[in-house]
Amino acid sequence: MSTEHQAYDFAYVQEKWLPIWDQIAPFRSGRADDTRPKKYVLDMFPYPSGDLHMGHAEAYALGDVIARYWAQKGFNVMHPIGWDAFGLPAENAAIKRGIEPSGWTYENISVQKASMRRYACSFDWDRVFNTCDPEYYKWNQWLFLKMYERGLAYRKDSAVNWCPDCQTVLANEQVVAGLCERCDNPVTKKKLNQWYFKITDYADRLLDDMAQLEGKWPDKVLLMQRNWIGRSSGANVTFEIEGRTEPISIYTTRPDTLYGATFMVVAADSDLAAELASASPAKAEFEAYLEKVRAASDIERLATDRPKSGVFLQRHAINPVNGEKLPIWASDYVLADYGTGAIMAVPAHDQRDLDFAKAMNLPVRVVVETGEEDPSVSGVATGGDGKLINSGELNGLKKAEAIAKIISILETKHLAKASNNYRLRDWLISRQRYWGTPIPIIHCSKCGEVPVPLDQLPVKLPPAAGLDLKPKGSSPLGAAEDWVNTPCPKCGANAKRDADTMDTFVDSSWYYLRYADPTNPDAPFDQKKIEEWLPVDQYVGGVTHAILHLLYSRFFTKVLFDMGMVKFNEPFTRLLNQGMVIMDGSAMSKSRGNLVRLSDELQNHGVDAIRLTMVFAGPPEDDVDWAEVSPSGSVKFLSRAWRLSGDVTSAPGADFTKGNLELRKATHKALHDAAFAVESFRFNVAIARVMELVNATRKAIDSGCGAADPAVREASEAIAIMLSLVAPFTAEEMWERLGHKPSVALAGWPSVDESLLVADAVTAVLQINGKIKERIEVPPTITDSELEALALANPSIVAALEGVKPLKIITRAPKLVNLVIPN
Repeated sequence: MSTEHQAYDFAYVQEKWLPIWDQIAPFRSGRADDTRPKKYVLDMFPYPSGDLHMGHAEAYALGDVIARYWAQKGFNVMHPIGWDAFGLPAENAAIKRGIEPSGWTYENISVQKASMRRYACSFDWDRVFNTCDPEYYKWNQWLFLKMYERGLAYRKDSAVNWCPDCQTVLANEQVVAGLCERCDNPVTKKKLNQWYFKITDYADRLLDDMAQLEGKWPDKVLLMQRNWIGRSSGANVTFEIEGRTEPISIYTTRPDTLYGATFMVVAADSDLAAELASASPAKAEFEAYLEKVRAASDIERLATDRPKSGVFLQRHAINPVNGEKLPIWASDYVLADYGTGAIMAVPAHDQRDLDFAKAMNLPVRVVVETGEEDPSVSGVATGGDGKLINSGELNGLKKAEAIAKIISILETKHLAKASNNYRLRDWLISRQRYWGTPIPIIHCSKCGEVPVPLDQLPVKLPPAAGLDLKPKGSSPLGAAEDWVNTPCPKCGANAKRDADTMDTFVDSSWYYLRYADPTNPDAPFDQKKIEEWLPVDQYVGGVTHAILHLLYSRFFTKVLFDMGMVKFNEPFTRLLNQGMVIMDGSAMSKSRGNLVRLSDELQNHGVDAIRLTMVFAGPPEDDVDWAEVSPSGSVKFLSRAWRLSGDVTSAPGADFTKGNLELRKATHKALHDAAFAVESFRFNVAIARVMELVNATRKAIDSGCGAADPAVREASEAIAIMLSLVAPFTAEEMWERLGHKPSVALAGWPSVDESLLVADAVTAVLQINGKIKERIEVPPTITDSELEALALANPSIVAALEGVKPLKIITRAPKLVNLVIPN
């Protein structure tokens, strides 16, 4: 350290070390001669919507702790970064500013990349890519075509979620409480011909393979995915419809209650409802009702407190168990995409059916005796597992027995089949916007759908200049005449390219694989490199992606497994979710006046202090309230740690075994506890151990063994190494001041001497009726009987007992003795 910097100066050390790290590239993971065992740590990559914000600062600080720790433990860590760069924000910004989305996107990537470098994350900068690069989205198209070959990519007409503001369709997962996740405006339904990925083919595997993730992923995330997939067991039951040649199949989880069905309900917006109403006297009434239904979101339609409404279609179904005619109603409380879009209504034992029956004055028949009040009287449906009544051959049976028997009876008559049903729907990937991956299909009037030949990939986006990007319900690409009009690859006739682009979640569903081989021009990735690095050992990101991104990534991995391209079927071995950074108890926003700018905080306190503050604030899954933490306190702590490295007077290579025993014990305990804490994702505990060691070392220098003692050097070096996980600039400066060459990031986690972890004495608490009366120091190997004898002989205990004999003595050597006496 030069003489003009004898005080801790975070700005100086940041400017000093960044160019040195650029030169030595300590985190380059692709060196051919690197024989260290491999480990893959990955942060969810950012969207380039502007400069880094406080949320980025937390997320990347946490991921960096893990990556740097495993590098210190001797692993060749791949810790890559890139940009999830397609999507609506860029397109909307381009419309607002009158510029091309590509220019806005790449400019923001450049800004974020520079900020990432200054934030000193341990990224391997040789592996960077952007999903809007043609060299990347070429392989989106290649994977689409491979799925198309396997029947996993297909088009169909269906009622889709439509955002009138964004003028594009949304996947079910992108509708939150009836609102578009992008613009927070209400979502409606619209019938369109769209592309889908057949994720439902993988529903069982997506559920069952979660057993591999138990204990490695947060329980909350696994539960959210299970609920989203929503597997239920039941039967598809066949119902004849009067006046209709083809019967319909209805899925039910309770076929045992078929005798209790008193009417049928079809989704008002389903094709079946329209067909049944077309030749019915109720046609006009139905069409008027349908207009009202289309204005409501699925969330609104399924709300339990929504008044029940519907139209009797003047048609009847035949109950297959008793031949009874069931009136068919169209209503909004049944969704068109659930099963076949029709249900058998058993109002006595389903609350929504009961509410509808009461509203429409329909009969209620109890078929399961539960001992509760008749639902037609109480208004509360009974859904228990009592005995069957009013159910013919099922009378007297319990639920499970009755289900098995009725399925068996109906299967012999070819009127039912046991089956599973799922809440999960196929993944809608079509988007009517410009800034995304073009779908590689050509539409020919003679040949139909024709895949773009693989040797013609990528199908690049045409320049946005001259195109009207404003949302209008159809893709802007359709107006790019020179681009959309193309010869058919099969027959050569005039044809048109598909004008839709892919959902941007396609981009992020396999990006983690590309990092292993980011510049490969001939394939998405080399399978040998995948085998070297994948699956991801540790994934870090927000819980907001628990369903969308994580589920889609798991689906892609399973498809690639079936294609023989990977040898694993789960992409992320371990998952860590981080909380949000908030201010004064609420999310930061300009409108609330509580926005904290990361650039201001970095300017005022320095990179290391912000990183340290984020990590020390609490468990990573908890929110960080910036009003309740102290980055200035972090600066003071880092200054104290930094001063230690200048006070050490023993030479590098000193024999630590000759150092002060008490300080050595503190050092090795800190190293042991910090390692355990990091591997348990309790990074704040690891920082607390470092802080304790800094205090112990300062005490040893000022009033103990002195700065020349080898134990002081050992402690100071250990502090620098542990601090390198969260405060890389400070740690590197300490390492140099201690006489070492860079980089401290690769110094290696010091080996812990287990013999130094054995305590000479522990504190035992002596209690009477649970109240502490005394604390004594005892050997850690003391027995229960020995500790009990010491307690009974202790003067404080003898005085407190006043001759009273304990009723009971609870002893937990070496920590506790509790004497129970009469009150």
